[in-house]
Amino acid sequence: MTLATIDLALRSGAVALLALLAVLVLRDFSRRPAGWLAAAFAAGSAVYAVSSAAGFAALPLVWRAPLTALSTGNIVVFWLFTRALFEDDYAPRRWQGAVYLAVVALSLLNCVVIAPADGARGNWLGLALSLAALGFIALAVGQSLQSWSADLVEGRRLLRLFIVGAAAVDGGVNSLLQLALGAGGPSAAGSAVNAAVLLGIAAVIVAAMTRAAGDEVFAPAAEAEAETRAPDTAAPGDTREIIALNRLMRAERIYRQEGVTIGVLAGRLGMPEYRLRRLINQKLGYRNFSVFLNSYRLEEVKAALADPTQAAVPVTTIALDAGFQSIGPFNRAFKSDTGVTPTEFRRARLPAG
Repeated sequence: MTLATIDLALRSGAVALLALLAVLVLRDFSRRPAGWLAAAFAAGSAVYAVSSAAGFAALPLVWRAPLTALSTGNIVVFWLFTRALFEDDYAPRRWQGAVYLAVVALSLLNCVVIAPADGARGNWLGLALSLAALGFIALAVGQSLQSWSADLVEGRRLLRLFIVGAAAVDGGVNSLLQLALGAGGPSAAGSAVNAAVLLGIAAVIVAAMTRAAGDEVFAPAAEAEAETRAPDTAAPGDTREIIALNRLMRAERIYRQEGVTIGVLAGRLGMPEYRLRRLINQKLGYRNFSVFLNSYRLEEVKAALADPTQAAVPVTTIALDAGFQSIGPFNRAFKSDTGVTPTEFRRARLPAG
C-alpha cells in the first residue's frame, strides 16, 4: 500500500467523522451559538483535511481557490467557537462575521492573484495570512485558559481543554509548516502523518462528545438556562454547606472583594475547590463562577437603585461598591439581567420628584 493510498484513507476517515460531528451538533444544538459554531468548525476542518493533502496544489484553480479560502477562514471560526464554548452568554457580533469574510476574501485573492504573480514562495499575503492564523490560535488559547478556572461544569472542563488544545496544536503546527514550506505543500510522508493526527483528533472528539451530556458542553438556550437555577433537593451535608455559602455571600458580602476566585471562596469555606464547584453548579444552578458572583452584585445594585435614600448616589459608585471592577461589564450584566439600563431601572422604581 502506497503512502498516497494511506493518506487518502486517513483523510477520508477524518472527513467522514467531522461531517458526522457537524450533523450531530446541528441536530441537537443548532439554536445555541456554540452549537452551530461547532458544526461550522467541524465542516471547515473537513475542508482543511482536503486542502492540506499532498498534491492538492496540482488541482485546478477553480477547485483549489475556494477550498483554500474556506480552510483559511476556519481559523476565525475556531476562535469564535472557543469564545462561545467558554462564555455561556456569548453572542456573535457583526464585526466578527466581517473578520471571517475578510480572511476568506484575502485568502481567495492570494490564491487567484497574488500567489501566481509572486511565485510559490515568499508572497507577502500568504505570509500575512499564516501569521494571522497563529494570532487567532493564540487568542483562542489565551481566552480559553483565562476563563477555564471560572467554569463550574466539571464534566466539560477537561473535554473543552482537549478540544481547544488539540485543535490549537494541529492548527499551529500546520500554520508553521505553511510558513516554512510556502505553497510547495507537504511531502507524501508529512501529509500522511498530518492526516493520521487529524483523524485521531476527530475520532476522540466525536467519541467524547457523543458520550458527554450535551448541556455539559454547550450552554443551554436562555429559557432552559433559567430553569436550571432552581436548586435540586440538597443532601444534609450540602444544606450545611449552602447555609455557610449564603452566610459568606450575604452577611460578609465577599463578592465585593477584588480578585475573589473559586479558590478563595473554597478556602474561606474550608472545602475542596472541586466540591464547591459542584455545589454551586448542581445545587444552585450556575455554570460560571463570575455569573454566580454577579448575581449577588446585581441584587445589591438593584436594591440600591430602588432605594429613595440613595437617589443621589451615582450609578457608577453603586456598581463599584457592589464589586464590579468597571462600568462596561456592569452595564452589560445589568442589561442582560433586567432588560433595561441602570438609569431606566432607577427611574421606573423611584417616585418622580
